[in-house]
Amino acid sequence: MRFEKAFEEADRLRLLELSALEAVCARGHGRRALKIVRGLIEEARMPEMAGTPLEQRVLDLCRDYDIQCPATNVVVLGKEVDAYWPDARLMVEADGWAFHHHQAAFERDRERDAAMQAEGYRVIRLTHRRLTRESEVVAEQLRRLLALGGVRAGS
Repeated sequence: MRFEKAFEEADRLRLLELSALEAVCARGHGRRALKIVRGLIEEARMPEMAGTPLEQRVLDLCRDYDIQCPATNVVVLGKEVDAYWPDARLMVEADGWAFHHHQAAFERDRERDAAMQAEGYRVIRLTHRRLTRESEVVAEQLRRLLALGGVRAGS
């Protein structure tokens, strides 16, 4: 139980690197103690579930508006992203105030977005307010962005 709580806290703080944990599990083939870790990784990788209620709301919006569901909590350029459509090189970050309201997080988010965009990825940030009050507009924007595919701006 303590390990599960630590796993969840690391995920909440965005310190969790699933690919690194998977590598540890691969090296520890046959060790019974890694069964818990493997189970948590499998649960974290499940596409129908998201890490936070706000991330789950992104998936709900996709289902409600018949939009292809993204991969969730996957690593792109060494960073875990909330929702990702690989064919469109599009990612959504679901930003809740509780985890993004201080200066350091604000700056980190912008640095991360710029790095992703410099590599040809498109990043949009969605808030609870937009997902609930402007769901139709957000859905239409997602549809249009997905229709563009992996085309870089200016191409």
